[in-house]
Amino acid sequence: MENIEGIIFDYGGTIDSRGVHWSWVIWDGYRHAGAGLRLEQFREAYVYAERELARVRHIMPGDNFHDLLVKKMAIEFDYIEQQGWLEGCAAMSRQVADYCYERARDCVDEARPVLEYLHGRYPMMLVSNFYGNIDSVLRDFDLRRYFKGIIESSVVGVRKPNPTLFKLGVDALELPASRVLVVGDSLKKDILPAESLGCATRWLKARGWTDAEDSTTHPGIIASLADLQREF
Repeated sequence: MENIEGIIFDYGGTIDSRGVHWSWVIWDGYRHAGAGLRLEQFREAYVYAERELARVRHIMPGDNFHDLLVKKMAIEFDYIEQQGWLEGCAAMSRQVADYCYERARDCVDEARPVLEYLHGRYPMMLVSNFYGNIDSVLRDFDLRRYFKGIIESSVVGVRKPNPTLFKLGVDALELPASRVLVVGDSLKKDILPAESLGCATRWLKARGWTDAEDSTTHPGIIASLADLQREF
């Protein structure tokens, strides 16, 4: 890492879930709440909600992560009821949202010492596919102070895996791409686009959306953010 002068972090899945794709965190929440769904039914509802959130502005800039989860779970469980898979899910929806928020808080608390350490040594940017409220999410978790700035997909109108999102982060750091480290949880959306610009990368790899990604190897894999800290 001797050539690194700045760091770009992804947010969702990287800082708030230890590299685990958020669908699996929510699926754990479903099981915790006793929702008797098959995995393929849940994944269909998950994809439906993601597309609905991209199509309609449900999430407001002032929403924190719990607000986001409440809205997202309401969309998922409404879809589930419409399909006739479960009935009377309103209470279960809130229970899943609460569970997932606490999981995120635990992961953020675990990541905080690493961010504190790196923030003291390097300028850092956050680059994220998000819903327009990432600033509020960061402030709720007391993370905003670690980042020089934020490049958010719904604000700039570009989504990963388009490397333009990372290019904006590199430009904001005012560094050559070769001097920037990108840390993310997705090979397709974070690591490969960043490497196409010439950035160094570390892939926080746990459980992804697809079996294909889970079976892929890469020289920059780390098992935890604590592993990343040990490299500096």
